[in-house]
Amino acid sequence: MELGSIVQFLENKSILVTGATGFLAKIFVERILRIQPNVKKLFLLLRAGDTKSATQRLHNEVIGKELFRVLREKRASDWNSFVSDKLTPVAGDISCDDLGVKDSNLREEMWREVDIVVNLAATTNFDERYDVALGINALGARHVLDFAKKCVKIKMLLHVSTAYVAGEQAGLILEHPFQMGETLNGTFGLDIEEEKRVMEERLDELQSEGATREAITLAMKDLGIQRAKMHGWPNTYVFTKAMGEMLLGRLKENLPLVILRPTIISSTYKEPFPGWVEGIRTIDSFAVGYGKGKLTFFLGDIESIIDVIPADMVVNSMIAAMAAHANQPCEVIYQVGSSIKNPVRYSNLQDFGFRYFTKNPWINKDGKAVKVGKVTVLSSMDSFHRYMALRYLLLLKGLQFVNTAFCQYFRGTYTDLNRKIKFVLRLIELYKPYLFFKGVFDDLNTEKLRMAVTATGAEADLFYFDPQCIDWEDYFMNIHIPGAVKYVFK
Repeated sequence: MELGSIVQFLENKSILVTGATGFLAKIFVERILRIQPNVKKLFLLLRAGDTKSATQRLHNEVIGKELFRVLREKRASDWNSFVSDKLTPVAGDISCDDLGVKDSNLREEMWREVDIVVNLAATTNFDERYDVALGINALGARHVLDFAKKCVKIKMLLHVSTAYVAGEQAGLILEHPFQMGETLNGTFGLDIEEEKRVMEERLDELQSEGATREAITLAMKDLGIQRAKMHGWPNTYVFTKAMGEMLLGRLKENLPLVILRPTIISSTYKEPFPGWVEGIRTIDSFAVGYGKGKLTFFLGDIESIIDVIPADMVVNSMIAAMAAHANQPCEVIYQVGSSIKNPVRYSNLQDFGFRYFTKNPWINKDGKAVKVGKVTVLSSMDSFHRYMALRYLLLLKGLQFVNTAFCQYFRGTYTDLNRKIKFVLRLIELYKPYLFFKGVFDDLNTEKLRMAVTATGAEADLFYFDPQCIDWEDYFMNIHIPGAVKYVFK
């Protein structure tokens, strides 16, 4: 693989970015603007009813974030004109034809000007409503592809998926594309049109019965999990993302296609500054619960690898892949993670969390420091059920004192413990497939891309995405956990 200057490649390019308010999309936009201010235009698709609403979302949810602090300071003299010139907010919705872009003039401009389409739009809730997840993650990917094909200057489509489309596979997971109709339980019985029909029939049925909005939401969530498990995936999110990949692979024709599969994305490693994170990412659910004293026990294999990769490394790999494959008819899969080159284990995270929050305890609303202890790790579902049964037994025993002088104490204990148990049960249900995950993600294609970037010489330090350079202890203790506390803890 030969690669010229990536910075030069970006010059005078017009890029359409879907899902522009998302965590990764914001980092991508900031990175492009900072390293190549001579990019021609970034069209940012935002879910909004009109241009005014899209513009408000752009300013409030994208460039208004602290992430853009470095760039704002750098462009202090012409910030407003720079943003106006380089960023075009586009009101739309990828679950609709033509991406839901109603402004015909803007739509025509995009078809004339766009060189690269980057699809970052997704719903990442593991138990999302099936109609919503199917519409965005699967059918939405097809709408993005259809739109890209209408762009007369199109050079490639970069689609960001997830490494966990692999489901619960063990061992070495290769960078292979899905075949249309492939499932994870050994059959080729998956029919995406049939999935759409099943979803629509169930939705019509619920609506004809006069079901409440809440009842419909629960039923559609249950349907998504049911259909996912029927075909071998653990949840609606990864199931619908896999279907999105299948549609792109089948329908891309001669359009250059890169599918990038990151693992668990964490806070920025270096750029634009270390530790920026937004929203409760996967591993931060545990950090928040533990630091606030809600998470005292959990289920999982303490020696399992948890594949984590900083967000800026993912973005650097995206930009390098764009430069490497533009105008080259292909379908390439890149798995971007750390489990092959620099694995980190749950035992490491347990140690880092204990040490950090012992030294830097979270202060509650009442002004008291939360004292954390070693998390009790349960290594099997049987041990977890026994542990939960014991906790409930202690609760019930405490209730025997309800008419004694200890009334208030045990009521408080019951409420507090019950809240903790519910919190843990929710996390267990969502993350159980990954707490005993035995797979590692092959990154041979990604390594070839790294080597091509390294061969450029001067830009190797600019577009870093080799996880081998990460000192995990330093990263978690001095970058990620402090970043999560600053930006995520509420």
